[in-house]
Amino acid sequence: MSRTFVIGDIHGSYKAVLQLLERAAVTPADKLIFLGDYVDGWGQSPEVLDFLIDLKQTHHCIYIRGNHDDLFLDWLRDGTYTEEWFFHGGRSTTEAYKHLSEDRKKMHILFLESLTDYFLDDNNRLFVHAGFTSLNGIKHEYFTRMFFWDRTLWETAMSLDKTMDRNHPEYPKRLTLYKEIFIGHTPVTRIGETVPINRANVWNVDTGAAFKGPVTIMDIDTKEFWQSDPAYTLYPDENGRN
Repeated sequence: MSRTFVIGDIHGSYKAVLQLLERAAVTPADKLIFLGDYVDGWGQSPEVLDFLIDLKQTHHCIYIRGNHDDLFLDWLRDGTYTEEWFFHGGRSTTEAYKHLSEDRKKMHILFLESLTDYFLDDNNRLFVHAGFTSLNGIKHEYFTRMFFWDRTLWETAMSLDKTMDRNHPEYPKRLTLYKEIFIGHTPVTRIGETVPINRANVWNVDTGAAFKGPVTIMDIDTKEFWQSDPAYTLYPDENGRN
């Protein structure tokens, strides 16, 4: 039987991605939804993008744009960058790209330009890197960069009283629009966790691979999940974003 998986933030940890697909026994019959932030952190961002490009030839893949992917595209395409990006993972990525051929760089640019801002499935389940701010949902979002920068959706879900009914007049409208929402962007290591965390109808699958956590893949129906080794253990000679 085919399954649908969601994959959290990767941050250049190519070795972790290989572990994930093996441990979850992923087959070409399965659908893979990647939540973004493929680059910045560990030193194999080029290998990650090569792998994802090739994977789409054999598997049903949906690639969502993360904030790090957007920032990296600016640098790769025309050399522009912010100091903040450079010191939060961009440095390792620029180092990794020093000796890449121009043809390979062009292929990665095309891939990054092809990323989607979000995916909404037939069961009203939303997949987005960070969140959204419009009370009327994704199709009414004025600042589309919020799809890969917003943290207020997760903060709202985290602060919600667990006893509050969905029909309560004070229940956040954003959390009533979709059956489930799957996000990355804000690592759960911030609250001392390294596994996917559910609050209200929001699932956070960023398990902190850029820092001390693993990369995670989760079956969206059963909520069973598999994880890589903590990414930092796979790159003992690097510092990641720590």
